[in-house]
Amino acid sequence: MQISSRFTIAIHIFACINTFEREYKMTSDFLAASVNVNPVIIRKLLTQLKGAGLITVQRGSGGASIAKPLENITFLDIYRAVECVDKGELFHFHENPNQQCPVGRNIHNVLDDKLRQVQSAMEHEMEKITIADVIQDTQKYIAADMK
Repeated sequence: MQISSRFTIAIHIFACINTFEREYKMTSDFLAASVNVNPVIIRKLLTQLKGAGLITVQRGSGGASIAKPLENITFLDIYRAVECVDKGELFHFHENPNQQCPVGRNIHNVLDDKLRQVQSAMEHEMEKITIADVIQDTQKYIAADMK
């Protein structure tokens, strides 16, 4: 299992917007240059983040901005906005375990609750970390770079 890079790219977008929005328009091209990806990827993520109410996007060259206070945007909010998690389930269970096999017949009974427990723990931890935390750390590293 691996969470896609969409999640970390989305966090990168928030850090860029907060750091540079007073000096530059936050266009997909500008953000893509920082992330070092194609602007199409950024546009897709911006659309998802906008749909979740986390950012606003001005048509044309207006750029993106953060729609909520930084301390009110959690990693879980971002994860839910950009990850394609089927029916909210982090783990994709193999579709057709062999019902003739005693393990295959019972594997859902064995794993379903355990996998829900793992997902719940991950989501609980993601709720504790906000974009404000990321911005605070980003500013520390930027200040250290400038010394």
